[in-house]
Amino acid sequence: MKPFTYARPDDAPAAVAALTADPDARFLAGGTNLLDHLKLGVVEPSQLVDVNRVTSTEITELDDGGLRIGAGVANSDLAADERVRRDHPAVAAAVLAGASGQLRNMASTGGNLLQRTRCPYFADATTPCTKRDLSQACSAREGWARYHAILGASEHCIATHPSDLAVALVAVDAQVQVLGRDGARTVPVRDFHRLPGDDPTRDTVLEHGDLVTAVDLPAPTPAVRNSTYRKVRDRASYAFALVSVAAGLEVRDGVVADVRLALGGVAHKPWHATTAEAALRGQPATDDAFRAAIAAELEAAEAVESPLGGNAFKIPLVTGTVVSTLRALSGGTA
Repeated sequence: MKPFTYARPDDAPAAVAALTADPDARFLAGGTNLLDHLKLGVVEPSQLVDVNRVTSTEITELDDGGLRIGAGVANSDLAADERVRRDHPAVAAAVLAGASGQLRNMASTGGNLLQRTRCPYFADATTPCTKRDLSQACSAREGWARYHAILGASEHCIATHPSDLAVALVAVDAQVQVLGRDGARTVPVRDFHRLPGDDPTRDTVLEHGDLVTAVDLPAPTPAVRNSTYRKVRDRASYAFALVSVAAGLEVRDGVVADVRLALGGVAHKPWHATTAEAALRGQPATDDAFRAAIAAELEAAEAVESPLGGNAFKIPLVTGTVVSTLRALSGGTA
C-alpha cells in the first residue's frame, strides 16, 4: 500500500480546503468502499481527509414538509427513521436492500451516493479498464458482462452504478447539498450522477474538493407515500442488483394520476424512467399499460453479447419487475 497522510479538520470549509489543495487526496467517511479500493490498489491517495466530525448525523424537518438527511447519517439510522419509513418508504426499503447490517451501520448517506462501480474489471488493477485509465480498453465488453449496463452505455464503459439508495432518491426527486471551494450549491439527484460518455472515470458532476453535506427529501406526495423498492439479485442478501426498481404510484378511479419510476442495475447512473412515466400518466392502471410504458423506456436498451456471459436477460427482467411492482402499488397482486 502506498503511504498516505491523515487529516481530521474541524469544520466542513477546512475539509474542502484540504482536499482542494491536494489533487490526490480523498475524503473518508464510513470507508466501506474506499478501504476496499486501497487494499486492491485501485486508488492510491496521498492523503485521507476524515469528514466524520464535519458532516451532520441528524435528520431534520424542513419548512416545506421535507426532510434534510445529514451526509453523515448512517444507512441503518436512515432506514430506521420513523418519518422516512412513513413518508418515503421506497427510500427506507432501498437502504435495507443494500449490503449487510454491519456495513449499513458504518456506511454514510453521502458515501452511499459516491460509491464506485462493482465491475470486477474496475476492481482488478491487473486488467485493462477505461474507468480507471482512459488509455486502456473496457475488458467487460469481451468479458463477464452479467451485471453490466443495457442503457446509456458507451464504447468506453458498460459499468453500472451500485447504489440502491440513489435509485430511490431519483424516484422521489431528492436534492443533494454540496459545499465546494466557491461555496454551497444544490444539485438535483437526477443530475448528480453521469453517464460514461467519453470520460467514464467521472461518476458524478462533483469537482475535486466538493463535499456532500446533506440530502433533502421533498415533501411527500401521494405517489411518494405509496412507494417501494424492489431488488432482483443472485442471492437474497449481501448482493448487488441485477435489476432494481424504485416506484411510486397514485391511482384515482383506476387511472394513473402520478407515477415515479427509477431503475437500478441497468446504467452507469440510476436511471430515471422519464419515458415510462410520461406514457403512464392518464392511462388505466393495468398490466397492459405498465408493460407498454416500460417497453417504450427500453426501446433504447442494448444488451452486451459476451462469450463469458452477456446481459440480454436484463431486458425481460426489467419488464417483469416493473410490471409486478406497479401492480402491487395499484392494489393488485404482485
